Amino acid sequence: MNEYDSNRILDLANKIDYTVTKELSEANCYILNTCHIREKATDKVYHDIGRLKKNFRNKVKPIVLVAGCVAQAEGDILLKKEKYIDAVIGPQSYHKINETILKLEKKFKSINMTEFDVVEKFDTLNNIKNLDNKVSSFLTIQEGCDKFCKFCVVPYTRGAEYSRSIEELIQEANQLVDNGAREINLLGQNVNAYNYREKKLSDVITAISKIKNLDRIRYTTSHPKDFTEDLIAVHKNCKKLMPMVHLPVQSGSNKILKSMNRNHTVEDYINVITKLKKTRPDIKFSSDFIIGYPGETFEDFKKTIELMNEVQFINSFSFIFSPRPGTPAFNLDEINQNDAKNRLTNFQLIAQKIKNNYRKKLINKKTKVLFENKMKIGNQYFGRDEYFNSVIVESNEDLTGKIKNIKILKGDHNSLYGEVASNINETNYAA
Repeated sequence: MNEYDSNRILDLANKIDYTVTKELSEANCYILNTCHIREKATDKVYHDIGRLKKNFRNKVKPIVLVAGCVAQAEGDILLKKEKYIDAVIGPQSYHKINETILKLEKKFKSINMTEFDVVEKFDTLNNIKNLDNKVSSFLTIQEGCDKFCKFCVVPYTRGAEYSRSIEELIQEANQLVDNGAREINLLGQNVNAYNYREKKLSDVITAISKIKNLDRIRYTTSHPKDFTEDLIAVHKNCKKLMPMVHLPVQSGSNKILKSMNRNHTVEDYINVITKLKKTRPDIKFSSDFIIGYPGETFEDFKKTIELMNEVQFINSFSFIFSPRPGTPAFNLDEINQNDAKNRLTNFQLIAQKIKNNYRKKLINKKTKVLFENKMKIGNQYFGRDEYFNSVIVESNEDLTGKIKNIKILKGDHNSLYGEVASNINETNYAA
């Protein structure tokens, strides 16, 4: 979502004659778009501003803005702690970025734009063409969260759930396809909580699937509680929807899930997985996990391992609990950090073993890959298969924007490597 927001900020800034530069030393205006999910992300703000100050020592200082969720959560603190920052702009206020920049050009000081006005934001953005021209593009359809998981800062930085109209989503999706997109990834803090005049995520998927030249649709991130029957059914009915679902579970222990205020059980989660597999047998899953949440015992941790082994997630994102200021979990007693680190290490070893075993089965199989760009090295092209695996192929043909049948030859920790196979209709595909 931050990548989507950053692209839209650039679309806005173009209207006041600012263009992107790849050379930091040329910048007149420096915008740092931020995340507040974990503490390290906040620390990076100060580190990045420190590097910026060194780069512009003995030079004319650029306008410096911090945008995004750190700006929303810690706006006044940022302005007081780091005088090099000229303004902070929250994620629901970045439609006012041009107004802010123009004020700073006139030497206004310490501007704090952190109001929650998501309706005005999207009303503004709907009148600014999305110029993103990537083969795989993001499209925000929903923002905010009403779930209030005790560890999560999103409701306090992004606000309440808000869904955009299907009409404006179709308009923007058409813009992206006209720009060259062949895949659209629908975004939301709780994307399957989308609800606009009784229209749901399944309706959005069905509507944009009718766009000519759009080949693939994905969505992220989902909440198990909002995985409705119509969304499960669309995985069978929409051939453009990829057979890969990112469905965060956070823990395999019902006790910890209740403590987190997740409002679902492990059994609820498995029920969704089972229904999706029955609807589309080739479907695969990835998930998020918080290890060492306050109150987690070794028995709770073992249940998380059991869930990992049962579902066989082909990808997972796991982190030690990071207490975020302002959340209910911030004041909870943390478990022993050595125990937490050991559990995370053990969990990630098991997760990597599952991933490696899955990838071994892909060797010498064929998979359909949508190529996104040419790499800097030789004639190598980067793309992703239907399961979001990174695939690299060497070819004399320009593969950008094309879906090719690829035979996988080998793989490493990050990517699969293959060669262009023959007819796209050949069997023996990877799954």
